[in-house]
Amino acid sequence: MCLDVIVKWTQIISYIVGAVAAFSAMWVYRSNSRRERARWAERLYSRYYEKKNLKSVRDLLDSTPDDPKVVEFVREDSSAWTDYLNFFEFVAYLQDSKQLSKEDVWALLGYYFECLKRHRCSSDYIRDRKRGFDYLRKLLLGE
Repeated sequence: MCLDVIVKWTQIISYIVGAVAAFSAMWVYRSNSRRERARWAERLYSRYYEKKNLKSVRDLLDSTPDDPKVVEFVREDSSAWTDYLNFFEFVAYLQDSKQLSKEDVWALLGYYFECLKRHRCSSDYIRDRKRGFDYLRKLLLGE
C-alpha cells in the first residue's frame, strides 16, 4: 500500500516537473525569437537608412503622387531602382517567413511602403509578375 502511494506521488511530481520544464522551454524559445527579430530589425534599419544609394531613391519616392521624376526613374529601370525594390522584396520575404512580424516591418518601413504605393508607375512595376517581386507584391498590393 505504501509503495503504491509513493509511485502515485512520484508520477504526479514528474508530471508537474515536466509541465514546468515545457513552460520554461517555451518561454526561452519566445525570448530568443524576439531577440532574433530585434536583431533583424536593427540590421535592416542600418542597411536602409545608412546606404546612400537607397537614400537617393527614398528621397525621390517621397514626393507627390505620380511625380514626373519618379515616372522617368521607374521607366529607366536602373539598377538603383531594382536594388531598392530587392531590399523591400527581402523584407517582405522575412515577414512572409515569420522572421519579422508584420508590426515590426510596418513600424520600421511602413511610410516607405506607402511611398511605393503612392506612385502608380511603381505599383504597376511591382504588379508586373514578370519582374518577380512576388513577396513585395503580396505585402504591398495584397495579390
